[in-house]
Amino acid sequence: MPDIEMELSEEERQLLETIRLQQGLETLEQAAEWLVKQRLRSASLRLTGRNRALYPIRNPQGENR
Repeated sequence: MPDIEMELSEEERQLLETIRLQQGLETLEQAAEWLVKQRLRSASLRLTGRNRALYPIRNPQGENR
């Protein structure tokens, strides 16, 4: 994954530091990546609904639904 350079305010740095400590991560970059992944997971759940499959489901006759 390409690196993205971002300027952070002191408040944003503090937030990332808090997340880093809570999640046991080594760097602020890992904390930022963790936040992005969490956001993607929650957006996916909102988009697809709870416990929905993200792949085609075959009915007993073998056809896609």
